[in-house]
Amino acid sequence: MYKIYRLVLTILLSAVLSIPVHASTIINGEYSSLPPGPDDDVKEIHYVDDNYERLTDYANGYSLLVPHNLTVDASLSPVVTVLTNDSLRIEIFYDNLSGTPATASDYMSYSNRFISNTHSHTRLYEATYRQNDFTVHRLHWTRPKLMHAPNDKNYYASIELAKNSKEVYTVFIKSATPIENAGKIAGSFTLVPRQGAPQIALPLRRAHTPLNAETRAFYDKYFSPASPQRWGIFEPGAPQTFEKLDILEEQLNYTFPILVRYQSLDENLPILGLNSAYKHGRTVELTLQTSHDFVDSSDAIYDILAGKYDDYFQLYARQLTAFGHPVLFRLNNEMNGDWCSYSAFYYSKDAELYKAMWRHIRRIFDENGVDNVLWVWNPHDLSFPDFKWNHYLMYYPGDEYVDIIGLTGYNTGTYFAGEKWREFDQIYPEIYNEYDRHFAKPFMITEFGSNSVGGDKAAWMKTMFAQIGLLPKIKVAIWWNGIDWDASGQPGRIYILDETEETTAAFRQGLQQFKPD
Repeated sequence: MYKIYRLVLTILLSAVLSIPVHASTIINGEYSSLPPGPDDDVKEIHYVDDNYERLTDYANGYSLLVPHNLTVDASLSPVVTVLTNDSLRIEIFYDNLSGTPATASDYMSYSNRFISNTHSHTRLYEATYRQNDFTVHRLHWTRPKLMHAPNDKNYYASIELAKNSKEVYTVFIKSATPIENAGKIAGSFTLVPRQGAPQIALPLRRAHTPLNAETRAFYDKYFSPASPQRWGIFEPGAPQTFEKLDILEEQLNYTFPILVRYQSLDENLPILGLNSAYKHGRTVELTLQTSHDFVDSSDAIYDILAGKYDDYFQLYARQLTAFGHPVLFRLNNEMNGDWCSYSAFYYSKDAELYKAMWRHIRRIFDENGVDNVLWVWNPHDLSFPDFKWNHYLMYYPGDEYVDIIGLTGYNTGTYFAGEKWREFDQIYPEIYNEYDRHFAKPFMITEFGSNSVGGDKAAWMKTMFAQIGLLPKIKVAIWWNGIDWDASGQPGRIYILDETEETTAAFRQGLQQFKPD
């Protein structure tokens, strides 16, 4: 009855206010005919003429012209508002850089560094000018078509509109044809009084990963709601050799059931390592980073979507099927960090291509009957650069394609300029609670550690063990037992858990609350 009343009220208000027939309202991420409340996230589209409509985003405080026949996706409204059809995609961001050393000028410059890769990008137009009280930067470019990017849109225009030195709006356009109306769209951009608040309204869907009986049993054992927390480790020699790991596990009186193995595109599936792990009763978190060890990899995502690695992934999938035992497959982790060549920072700041890459590899696995892989999606807890187009949610390929959410945040210590000591409770409770709001999936800390430079590492470990049990959706935590070196070959971030007798004792004591498999 209440809904009928609200609908009648909306019709009456529309008549009184002469709202045109060509109008629609999106409330909290959904198209709606009901009147909004004062705190709702409201976006409206109104007919303007035969070519354009006007989108007004009250929650984010702006209005602009957009072409007809676009569907509005406001599911990530605090990050981005998206308008799409088969041939056009518009993403609109608002960045407030207050509290950071970055300026709007820095944002414009750093965001567009990818254009220096002239092998993959052709600059079509660039200009900076003043318009309607904004400093406007417009960049147009194109790249080759990508056969494995569905409805690929390879013409781009990025319009950055700086309100002041700390606030900047971005209208990011990608199209299947050359973009002729970016200037008109930029000129139509205006600010409106903010009303309500942007809200995230991600749809929840089930993963559809095929699992054989052994992998299903592994998932149920390690990642069901009732599963206890367990530990894994990255030890550089394992699983190829257990010489160092055997000594470490004896010191700790704990057998790590999960081991991390990294690889790049320079090798095929590391089947010897997978077999060695299986013979020792371990499961591998196989981390494939689509880069090359000694050459520029900034084109790798383009190359994968262009089909240049199809044979590589076909063989990879067949070998995984033949192996048959459970594998935690972590593809292109920390993608929201510009230290990764598969970050959108290197390819048109277009995170949609990361998702297309993920889904393309998933399709190849499915076609080859891979049923022993659990897909682990794993951003870094801090985005670099910390701009909305690089927000970790921009890279999420969808619930259908992900089985486990990976968390990664390090106490990097103070060796490198700009880094600081962070306690466990300054890293994980915040991202745990945030991810818990967005993802109905089990979590694992796919890699983490504490430096010994800048604080008391043993005390950090003790606090970590006391607090990690308060985060029950984290089913596995993996310590990264290695060192990050500086440019001169000196240890900068020392994450080794057995660095001293004190750190070894702290870890051994902490592990006593966990039963080894």
